[in-house]
Amino acid sequence: MDPAIILGVMTFCFLFFGYLGVPVPFALMIGVFVGGWMADVSLAAIVQKMFDGVDSEALLAIPFFLLVGELMSSSNVVVRVSNLSLALVGHMRGGLSQVVTVFSMFFSEMSGSTTADVAVISRALSRPMKDEGYSPPFIAAIIAAASTIAALVPPSITAVVYGAVGNVSIAGLFMAGAVPGLMIGFGLMIYCYFFGPPGRRRARAPFGELMGAARDAALPLMIPVILLGGILTGWFTPTEAGVVAVAWIIAVIIPALNRRHLRKLPYDFCLAGLIFSLPLITIGAANAFGWMLAYMRGAIVISDWIIAVAGNDPHYLMLLLVLLFTIIGDFIEPVPTIIIFMPLVNTLTQAGNINPVHMGVVLIATLAFGLITPPYGLVLLMASKFVGVRFSQALRAALPIYVVFFATIAFTIYFPQVVLWLPKHVIPTSVGCFKAPEGPGYICPR
Repeated sequence: MDPAIILGVMTFCFLFFGYLGVPVPFALMIGVFVGGWMADVSLAAIVQKMFDGVDSEALLAIPFFLLVGELMSSSNVVVRVSNLSLALVGHMRGGLSQVVTVFSMFFSEMSGSTTADVAVISRALSRPMKDEGYSPPFIAAIIAAASTIAALVPPSITAVVYGAVGNVSIAGLFMAGAVPGLMIGFGLMIYCYFFGPPGRRRARAPFGELMGAARDAALPLMIPVILLGGILTGWFTPTEAGVVAVAWIIAVIIPALNRRHLRKLPYDFCLAGLIFSLPLITIGAANAFGWMLAYMRGAIVISDWIIAVAGNDPHYLMLLLVLLFTIIGDFIEPVPTIIIFMPLVNTLTQAGNINPVHMGVVLIATLAFGLITPPYGLVLLMASKFVGVRFSQALRAALPIYVVFFATIAFTIYFPQVVLWLPKHVIPTSVGCFKAPEGPGYICPR
């Protein structure tokens, strides 16, 4: 049978059952099983590809980062980070909306999960924002947009999956993602200052109060220092960094700040394991779907179409991939999207002679944007539920914020030297640099 027909039937089954409410991994597997039956692929081969998808040591970082976020939120330690954010930017125009962004920039560097981010921020700040007169649609929109920062800055779970599946340096993705992550954060702050609701104006926090808030939040804010410091210095891998961060929380933060929470640790561990099962089964199903796509030569066909339009120009190739991933990201979550289309991404990365870390950061930023776009927009949908507003209303409030993401993605595409500056100078080998054969220093590809 024509491979194009098989791929069409697989895609139709996935989308059809997905819109019927079937969970994403099971909808993917329905498409895989139907495609395998039509292509005469054995069930054993499909199951093997599912297992291959989850059989990666790098993916062990995910449950530990999820556990970090769960421990921090359930023990109410994040309140101290929220107070520090309020002391820093609460006096600015749009005070609490500024606090949302700064708080997300802090918490994103602890959890690495957009869903954890949106849940924690909604729980901590949606009610105070309502009390100050912010409209619920705007509250949902700004919380969802700020939560996408977690997909870019370390310890981003999306970057871990991308690096593990695409054989790209996870440490390089962590460092390169800092630039677009900060751009989104500061872009949202600028938007809230000039175009958002004014909110209630507060007096600037006295220096003593600011120092007190910083002192109270010092122990939680050591987590990003531990994660980044350990990875950048080479003391431990991203997976080991998650373990060290969990140990820091259990051994230092909770006993010092909320000792009563120690008896609830078994529940936190169980809940983090339960949450991890969701991306894990999705990774297995998406790997089988991606393998079927490659087996049917679908990735080659799509890459040939893109190369025929863009040639070998790296900017055009990335722009077309951004367009493709924006459309796909409207329907599918980032993790299965990365796994399914990684063969296509690798082909186009080689065709355009693009640095794999640069390509990864561009696509991760695009998938982060897809979390707040219709019709699926997982993070925006979650924020709408937490705030108690219709998705359509939150979507209309989020539309002007898209400009921040457009500008960030465009900058990331056209200024790779800025995006890759940090990994090139800290861990040169993460972006393909190699030691100079004569003398000190490294030689890096353009």
